[in-house]
Amino acid sequence: MKIKIKMNELAKMATNKTEQFPKYVSPIINDANKFSQGTRPNVVGKLSEMIQQCPYKTYEGWEKWYLSKKPDAIDKATKKIMIMLENFGEVLPKIDEKIVRKWVEDLVLVKTFAGLHFQEAILKKLSSMIGEDYRLAGPKEESEGIDGFIGETSISIKPETYKTKPSLVEKIKADKIIFYEKKKEGIVVDITSLLKEKQLKLTDEKTNL
Repeated sequence: MKIKIKMNELAKMATNKTEQFPKYVSPIINDANKFSQGTRPNVVGKLSEMIQQCPYKTYEGWEKWYLSKKPDAIDKATKKIMIMLENFGEVLPKIDEKIVRKWVEDLVLVKTFAGLHFQEAILKKLSSMIGEDYRLAGPKEESEGIDGFIGETSISIKPETYKTKPSLVEKIKADKIIFYEKKKEGIVVDITSLLKEKQLKLTDEKTNL
């Protein structure tokens, strides 16, 4: 059997402190913190390391020790977040139903499709870098593990996890395999295999796949 302890309950048991915020306040501040990077290590320190270095095992000891090491950190983080919240305040009145609808369409329709069908986007990007035409694979070519072609070169586009499954890779009949890794902000594409064969017109902008 497994049990789940929520962070609020864990915090209360560990520190005997509970903070209750009005509805919606905590997620709004959390988003403002993400954008402002108010609690990044360069502002508040490397907390996971600091908590290990702290010689005290009580919350009161940790609080006193941390503030002696980073006396201005809480104020700096607070000011960064406040500036972002002020920016939110300026933007919120400009958000109407039309903008919200566009945002929902982008999330539900555009990003869902792009997240599941990005092989063509990768081929198109590499095609523009190399200066050769691309095309998607036909049914017979797909059965051989080929996703498309750049010029005469057959390409297979696979997730990084395929590298741990050599038996699957061996069955792919493409000339080159392009590996990608999904990130929160998009995908990272490894174009090493093409670099060995094609003369890519590389620039910082063009390699932002």
